[in-house]
Amino acid sequence: MGIQDIIEGKKQWRAHVARIKALPPDYQIVYREMQKYFFKVGPVDLTDGNLLSGIVDFLEEGVAAGKGVIELVGSDVAAFCDGLLEDSPTYAQLYQESISRKRG
Repeated sequence: MGIQDIIEGKKQWRAHVARIKALPPDYQIVYREMQKYFFKVGPVDLTDGNLLSGIVDFLEEGVAAGKGVIELVGSDVAAFCDGLLEDSPTYAQLYQESISRKRG
């Protein structure tokens, strides 16, 4: 990874953060909770940037449609996040599998 890649990555992250700050306060709170959850669970494809930006797209569409954030994601943010990850491997799953292989 060269310096240009790092600079471009920072620009993209700043643009992402600006989109989040443009959301209504309740949407920002839910987004941050989702982000924390994903960082704890560790979906493997989190680093490619599509998951978080896709969520912001989804939330922006909800704002444009005049929906409340609870209407979009429900009252259980973790369950909503699990639904998004149901077909995606997580680092926690990979770790459990590696432990199982070592024991077996």
